[in-house]
Amino acid sequence: MLSCYSYERIYIVGTDQKDHMKKHKLKFGVRLKLLRRTLRERRVLAQYVHELKVPRLQPDEEPIRKDITELTASLVMACPNLEKLVGFYSVYGHEFDRLTHALSTRRKLKEYIWIIGENEAITQRSTKQLPPGLMDREQVEGFLTLHVAWTSLTTLFLHSHDQGILEREVLIETLHILPSLQHLCISSFHMDDFDDSILQRLPPLESLRLQDLEGVTFWGISDFSRTAAAQGICCLSLVNLDITYLSAVSNLLLHLNRLTRFTLVQESSPEVAPGELVFQPIIASQQLKFIHWDILQPESANENLASSIRAGGFPNLRTIRAPSDHYGMLQALCKPRAQIEHSRDKYRGSQQPGLSRPLDSIKRNLVDARKEAQKRVEEAQKTVAFKVIIEEDGVVEQVYDLNGFMGTIGSKITYSLDPDVSGSDGAVVDFPDLTSGKAEATVKRDHGCRGLWNASDHGGKKWWEHEERYRYQPLDLKRFF
Repeated sequence: MLSCYSYERIYIVGTDQKDHMKKHKLKFGVRLKLLRRTLRERRVLAQYVHELKVPRLQPDEEPIRKDITELTASLVMACPNLEKLVGFYSVYGHEFDRLTHALSTRRKLKEYIWIIGENEAITQRSTKQLPPGLMDREQVEGFLTLHVAWTSLTTLFLHSHDQGILEREVLIETLHILPSLQHLCISSFHMDDFDDSILQRLPPLESLRLQDLEGVTFWGISDFSRTAAAQGICCLSLVNLDITYLSAVSNLLLHLNRLTRFTLVQESSPEVAPGELVFQPIIASQQLKFIHWDILQPESANENLASSIRAGGFPNLRTIRAPSDHYGMLQALCKPRAQIEHSRDKYRGSQQPGLSRPLDSIKRNLVDARKEAQKRVEEAQKTVAFKVIIEEDGVVEQVYDLNGFMGTIGSKITYSLDPDVSGSDGAVVDFPDLTSGKAEATVKRDHGCRGLWNASDHGGKKWWEHEERYRYQPLDLKRFF
């Protein structure tokens, strides 16, 4: 007999088996419908479901997207204590859909990902007028109402897909509706929807990720560092914001007294402003333990960070991840490592076309970054760092050459080039890691699941065996911060 606790996390992965679809005379969603029947008939079990993972939609399933969405909605309604729905993320176009409505009724929901898509009426209005006012009253009230029951929601993602619009006042009011909000990611909105003024009005948070927001400037970042809402932030990620001056980063690290994890990813190098007085350390943080520093263009940003570390600006720093480590100047400050390159890296190359080696455009691809770091290690090992001379009565008896190394003896900092998501070539987790269904669609032999974990069942293979499917690895949304 299965324990009730076996139903706390239900993961349904990959496509249905053809023989199952034939047996149940269904064209899609066999396992979803069987699960729904079980939960409806045994409501005690349904109360234990906290996390539900449904298969990601595959390209050939697009014609039945609405049917799958409604089926998923009925599953959600069968789980009164649901906290997470993962694997299936629909685009919200400011129109009613059953799945969004079903999730809005789950009072114990703890995380939600909004992918805001295009709405035809809003697009038409945008050709005739400027914001605000592109969303009509019904759309505004409808969106806000969806959040009223989410008093337990701690994690929220707001992502604009294909120029999806969520007007600034609606966005801010949404955030302040949620009393338990702690972790917030805002991505890809136009400057009319999110800019410096909105940044200053964010509620108090523990984690924040700002990504691809053209309306956020270095002035806004500097001002935000002084707001009361920013003081509780422990994890901060700034991705593709094109921060111009290093003073914005310096202010963040100076004023955010609880910050332990910081991520900065952008193409251009944030520089010292012309005429600005510079003292070492240029940037500093007493609490920071982890820093992901990825500046694509080889200018002075890496050098300024390195000089600040040498000047004692980061006494508690324990990990640096720098895929674009020009000349290895950050690697040189960390503990020496004999092996950085992974065994499988030798047979793999960059997937990014048009990137030259090594300084015109240092690659963010981790395979290439590890290869470059390993090359620096091996070059250092070819040099003689020390000579040990043994003398007796003034006569040299032995001379030993000690090979060099890349790094600093006694450093407490680890140089890491491992990704947020195991097996990924990109260091920082991104939205495709959530929404892409490629892994579920194709499974390498001997790397999937065939149901063998349940082989002890007396029913034999006919009961437990199934087609090989992708082994699902839950992705904690906190990795985004």
